[in-house]
Amino acid sequence: MRKGAITRDAVLKAIAEHDELGRQAFLSKYRFSEARSYLLLHAGREYDSKAIAGVAHKWAHGRALLPAEFSGGKEHAAAWLKRAGFEVKTVKNPDWARDEIILACQLVMSNGWKGLDAHDPRVIGLSDLLQLMPIHAETDRNEKFRNPNGVARKTFDIATRHPDYRGKPTNGGALDVEVLHEFLARPEEMTEAAQLIRQGITDGELQALPVAEDEEFDDYSAPEGRLLLRRHRARERNKGLRKKKIASVLRQGGRLSCETCGFDFEEVYGERGAGYIECHHVVPLHEAGESRTRLSDLALICANCHRMIHRRAPWPTPNQLRAAVESRKAMAVVQQRSTATVVTAVDR
Repeated sequence: MRKGAITRDAVLKAIAEHDELGRQAFLSKYRFSEARSYLLLHAGREYDSKAIAGVAHKWAHGRALLPAEFSGGKEHAAAWLKRAGFEVKTVKNPDWARDEIILACQLVMSNGWKGLDAHDPRVIGLSDLLQLMPIHAETDRNEKFRNPNGVARKTFDIATRHPDYRGKPTNGGALDVEVLHEFLARPEEMTEAAQLIRQGITDGELQALPVAEDEEFDDYSAPEGRLLLRRHRARERNKGLRKKKIASVLRQGGRLSCETCGFDFEEVYGERGAGYIECHHVVPLHEAGESRTRLSDLALICANCHRMIHRRAPWPTPNQLRAAVESRKAMAVVQQRSTATVVTAVDR
């Protein structure tokens, strides 16, 4: 029996069994608890998604899944039911993303690091803005998603974690503290990032960006948030700009080698590597507004160096990474010579 291999017909049979037994009897029979994250919607009624998905396995494979064998979240029950063509809605709202906390933190900072009331026009304005952000799917939001009350609570979560606050902190998360300290360490840069996110959402630019899979950014560290990172990657993948940059380098007598380590794809891979090189947008996220991208803003680098630049914030420029690489090479040479000297002395 493969987990998640449930058909629409099997789900409908599980729903019918649920309706015949009643909710509590159904949950008790199969040892499930009430849904805490997702509900299945069908024919105007709500059902515990995990229980229905687990029992649907009985109708598809002869045995219901036990509660401990799978989760009721996006990876298991909710995903399986959606794949079978059913509508699933969230019970609780998703955790705050870094981009959302950046905007809330900027608001708290502008208020003297004090929390704001739900009736404050600035809180209401931020609530409206957060509901436009293309971070959380509509199906993951409930009717209270980022409402003024929730936004106000988040401002106090941030304010009460400030180093100068002497009272008892409210219930915030580790990400609240992380973003707060980013603002304390780099207030101008983080404020610029918040303004760019706000501007990009207001004018629709960031809303129009293609949604990237989270896995794509697993090794990317960007304190300024995912939305500005998406825009950064979109610019790097602009085929027209990449071609113009390559043409410009070749016109000036250069070669398509990495500006950091000197790797030449054609030299190593022959015809297969001819004309290949990645393009990196050098301008930092917090500075990269709507201004037109210039060829001088772009650097041609190999995939390895590109990944290393993005891996840890603040991102080094290709020149800075090259200096670090050359420094390590020089250190290795010194160590080799030192080792050779010691070995020679022992031999004598």
